[in-house]
Amino acid sequence: MLAVGECGEVPVGAVEGAGGLAHVLREHELVVGARVVVRHRLPDGSASDALGELAAADGEELVVTTRRGEVRVRRADVLAAKAVPPPPRRRGAPHEAVGTDELEAVMAEHWRPDERVDLGGWRLRAAGGFTGRANSALAIGSPGVPLGEAVAAVEDFYTRRGLPPRVAVPHAADAGPDAPAPARELAARGWAADTPTLVMTAALSALPGAAAVPLPAGCSVAGSPEPDAGWLGLYRYRGTTAVPPAGRRVLVSADAQVFVRVVEGGTTVAVARGSASPGWVGVTAVEVAASHRRRGLARRLLAEIADWGRARGAVSAYLQVAEANAGARALYGSAGFAVHHAYHYRVHPGA
Repeated sequence: MLAVGECGEVPVGAVEGAGGLAHVLREHELVVGARVVVRHRLPDGSASDALGELAAADGEELVVTTRRGEVRVRRADVLAAKAVPPPPRRRGAPHEAVGTDELEAVMAEHWRPDERVDLGGWRLRAAGGFTGRANSALAIGSPGVPLGEAVAAVEDFYTRRGLPPRVAVPHAADAGPDAPAPARELAARGWAADTPTLVMTAALSALPGAAAVPLPAGCSVAGSPEPDAGWLGLYRYRGTTAVPPAGRRVLVSADAQVFVRVVEGGTTVAVARGSASPGWVGVTAVEVAASHRRRGLARRLLAEIADWGRARGAVSAYLQVAEANAGARALYGSAGFAVHHAYHYRVHPGA
């Protein structure tokens, strides 16, 4: 198992909460839009928890939208605060019970763009064109306006930034790409479907650890919280090894991440990125040099990231794979992943 330094989850301060239990304030997790729990002191000296979406945060107070309404908490009254996983939509293990929109929201925090503007539940994202995930409008929930107005807002957002308008549309894996209402609206306007993708999940407890996946002779594994030159040199982005500055920012945008690489004779021959958020670990950027495929390196990368996630307290894992990539789908399926849902992009006809 690789040894890497912890990053992302740095205790800001420890205080005494209700029941005499020590709690940690995870300041870095208090991101607007995240689902959080905030333990705070009440006027009578007792404590209460506000669980819901963080609607606003500044140096004076936190605003949490709970099921019972909006709760405003003065910073001076905060006893503990952290982000929490989304609630389950159905019975079952967390990786199976999470809803499609909720999991999409989780994944979005593992691959954050330089810029994000919300339109109702939709997220308009831009990062200099580096990857569709960071440069598309994520159509989850309601945009809060008629779909025609939402489409116009998306077109304006990306045109102003010199980027092709693109919408990511999640849907059930067994549903056609035109099933969601946003997809039908965009199709009627001539937006073409692109890059059909499957989202696969697994219970971390079911994934093998590094000790169970030996490396070929002559290979070693290493990891770090930032990508080194060898990692970046192998990672393929649109067929090239040159990752733009915006891409480097996206790669280190999660609460925490680890960049795993397999090295042989001083040369990096396989890479992957693991990322973390409360309860979840994500697997992205898996790449194996053509000369070293079918030697179990990708399986070892998955195992390393699974160990890293378990060490951080995560219980579920996700990854995204092109629907047409039968080889990768078979690998992930044999490792313990199963299809959760699908998504595809709709691309403006002028793009």
